Amino acid sequence: MAHIDATHATTAVPSLAPAGRLGTWVFLTLLAVGLGYVALNLANDVRGLDALSALPLVLLGAALLIALGFEFVNGFHDTANAVATVIYTHSLPPAAAVVWSGLCNFSGVLFSTGAVAYGIVSLLPVELILQVGAGVGFAMVFALLIAAVLWNLGTWYLGLPSSSSHTLIGSIIGVGLMNQLMAAPGASASGVDWGQASKVIQTLLISPVVGFACSALLLLAMRGLIKDKALFKAPAGRRPPPAWIRGLLVLTCSGVSFAHGSNDGQKGMGLIMLILIGTMPAAYGLNRAITAADTPAYIATFDRAGDVLGRHVDRMPADPRAVVEDYVRTGTLTSATLGGLRELTASIADQLRFSGALSGVVQGSMRNDMYLSAEALRRLQKQGGAMLSDDERQVLKELLGRYDHATRFIPIWVKVGVAIALGLGTMVGWKRIVVTVGEKIGKEHLTYGQGASAELVAMATIGAADAFGLPVSTTHVLSSGVAGTMAANGSGLQWSTVRNMAMAWVLTLPASIALAGGLFWLFRHLF
Repeated sequence: MAHIDATHATTAVPSLAPAGRLGTWVFLTLLAVGLGYVALNLANDVRGLDALSALPLVLLGAALLIALGFEFVNGFHDTANAVATVIYTHSLPPAAAVVWSGLCNFSGVLFSTGAVAYGIVSLLPVELILQVGAGVGFAMVFALLIAAVLWNLGTWYLGLPSSSSHTLIGSIIGVGLMNQLMAAPGASASGVDWGQASKVIQTLLISPVVGFACSALLLLAMRGLIKDKALFKAPAGRRPPPAWIRGLLVLTCSGVSFAHGSNDGQKGMGLIMLILIGTMPAAYGLNRAITAADTPAYIATFDRAGDVLGRHVDRMPADPRAVVEDYVRTGTLTSATLGGLRELTASIADQLRFSGALSGVVQGSMRNDMYLSAEALRRLQKQGGAMLSDDERQVLKELLGRYDHATRFIPIWVKVGVAIALGLGTMVGWKRIVVTVGEKIGKEHLTYGQGASAELVAMATIGAADAFGLPVSTTHVLSSGVAGTMAANGSGLQWSTVRNMAMAWVLTLPASIALAGGLFWLFRHLF
C-alpha cells in the first residue's frame, strides 16, 4: 500500500456536498422545531416566576449561549473521530456519514442518564456550588466555559485530536486552585477534591492505553479468525467495501457517535444546570417531577435517617450548616458533624411536612441544604466504616438516593438543546480532525479491519465509562485505537503527527488549568 503524503491530505476527503432540497428543508424544519421547543419551555419557566431583574436574565442568556457553544465545538472537535473511519473506507459518503453521526449523537444525549453531568459538577469547590447564583458563581461558570471553548477551538484549528474532557477537567481544577489562592488570609476555602479528581484523571489517562492495546489485539484476533482478506485491504479507489464490511463499519460509527453523545453531551448539561439553578432557583432548584404524592415516602426516609444519625451524636452544634460545610471541605469527621447532619436532615423534613410538597418550599435554600447533606453523606459512606452497622448504612444510602433524585435532574428541554448543539457541531466542522485521524496517524491507508477494530473498542470503552458515570475522551480512545491498529498491522506511524497529538494531550491539562484560573481571577474582580 502506498505511503500517504500528509502535505496533500486535505485533497483525499471530498467536500461535504449540499444535501438535496427536500433533505435541506427536512433538516431546517427539525432544527426549528427543536429550537422552538427549547425556547418555549424556557419562556414558560421564566413566566411562572416573580419579576426578575434584567441582569440575571442577561447573564443567563450569555451563559447558555457559551455552554451550548462549548457543546457545538465539542461536536465538530470530538465527533469527527467517529466518522473518520467510514469516510476513509468509503462506507458512507461524507454528507451521509456526518448527518448520520449527528443524529446518533442527538439520540445519545437524549437517552443519557445524567450521572456524568453531576460527576463533573461534584469536582467543583462546594462553596462555589452553594453560591452559584452570586457573582462568584457566575465567575466560575464563565471561566470554565470560555477556557474550554478557547482551547478546543485552538486545537481544532491546528487539526489536533485533543480532548474536550481533559479541557473541562483542567478548567475545573484551575478554578478550584484559584478559588483557594484568592481566599482571604485565615479564611477556609475549598480547592480541588483531589480524590475525586484523581479518579477522573486516571480514567482519562488510562483510556488511550486501553484504546491502543485493545484495538491492536482485536485486529490481530480478526486476522486469525476471519478468512475474508478483503477486510484487511485498503479501499480500491472510491468503491465502497463489500456489504457486510460496510454494515459493520456503519454500525461501529453509529455506536461511537451514540456513546459520545451519551457521555460528552452530559458535560454541557451539568454546567447548564448550574446556570439555571443560579439564575432561577425557584424554577430549577429542585426536581419538578417529585409531586405531593411522593412527600410521605420522602419524610419517612428523612425520619429514619435522623434516628440513625442521632444514635451517634453526643452534642448538637450551634450552627449545623457550618459544621457540615466544614466537613465537606476538610473531610474531618467528628460527633458534631453527625449532629449537624442530623439537624439539617430534620430541618429539611420539617419544611417538607409544613409545605406538603417540594414545590411549596423555598427551593434555592432547600436545594443548598440537600446538596450539602448529600455531599456529606457521600464522604460519610467512605469514612463511616465501623461506626455504622449494615442496616444503618442502608438507611443513609436510601437518604442519599432521595437527595440525588431531588437535586440531580436534567429537564428534557436541556437535553434537546445540548443534543442540537452537539449534532450541529458534528455536521459543520468535521473535516480537520477527520483528515488527521484518517491520513496522518499511519503511513498507510486505513483498512476496513483497522477502522472496525478501533471503533468497536472506542464504542465499548465509552459505553462502559458512561455506565459508571465517568467522563472519558472519545478523541483519545479512537485516535489511539487507530494508532494501535497501524502498529499491529505493521503499517508504521507518522511520528510527527503522533508527537503533535501527544504534545496536545500533555499540554491540555496545564493549559486549561492556567487559562481557567486566570479567567476566574479576572471575572471575580469584574463581578
